[in-house]
Amino acid sequence: MADFKLAPVEAKFADIIWKNAPIPSPELVKICEKELNWKKSTTYTELKKLCNRGLFKNEKACVSALLTRDEFYAGHSRRYVAETFGGSLPKFLTAFIDGNTLTEKQAKEIENIIYMHLVNSNRG
Repeated sequence: MADFKLAPVEAKFADIIWKNAPIPSPELVKICEKELNWKKSTTYTELKKLCNRGLFKNEKACVSALLTRDEFYAGHSRRYVAETFGGSLPKFLTAFIDGNTLTEKQAKEIENIIYMHLVNSNRG
């Protein structure tokens, strides 16, 4: 299972991989040198850390994602709701929209998401 917490520099690095994957590792080194000012050794050290955490894999000099960016951040969000709001989605939504104006379109989108989730849940 992936570790869903990334330091800011790890998030930038992960975004580079997600944007370019699958990518040959030498090409990733060149991108990181240009965008992050990293040396080859730094890129491989950080890549190994994120591979060990279950986000990416580096096989035969090709880096690919084990989780999409959306899957990773969905897991991050679920963990945040679980840790901060005791797993209560209604408490999270209340805190999120408290003090903000929710447009009718946004409310309808949320309603549709909940409806589709219920429909899909009842099928299985």
